[in-house]
Amino acid sequence: MSDFHTPVEAPESTNEQLERIRQHIHPHCVVCGPDNLAGLHLNFVALPDGSVQADFDCRRLFEGYPNTLHGGVICSLLDGAMTNCLFAHGRAALTAEMNVRFKRPVATERVATVRAWVTASCAPLHYVSADLRQDGQVMTTATAKFMEQPTD
Repeated sequence: MSDFHTPVEAPESTNEQLERIRQHIHPHCVVCGPDNLAGLHLNFVALPDGSVQADFDCRRLFEGYPNTLHGGVICSLLDGAMTNCLFAHGRAALTAEMNVRFKRPVATERVATVRAWVTASCAPLHYVSADLRQDGQVMTTATAKFMEQPTD
């Protein structure tokens, strides 16, 4: 049920498309926006399998409970990954619904990797999944439904 494809009129690479869309419509995003001075500045990279991923330095600044990354920060990372995954597929959409499952606490002062992939798409709706891993273990998972933005 996927209608994703690389447009013939856009011979750019997936990573170039991801960067172009992020710069054009998402420059001040707290997770990935290059123009947000107080943002996290995650640099998502498109992978050959259609997913995107980025590393995040889980500094103590983002702590909730002692030595544990705040759950709201984790949700933001997962949402940002899923949004950037859609960018890599040439789509811009808003989060309509997101479900998160916290499996293990994410430790601060260590790096975590957040990754997202499209599971189904039928424009204007897109279904995306994500996970956050640390030391090779899945710490948190998310699924979400995204709605394309109106073009008017």
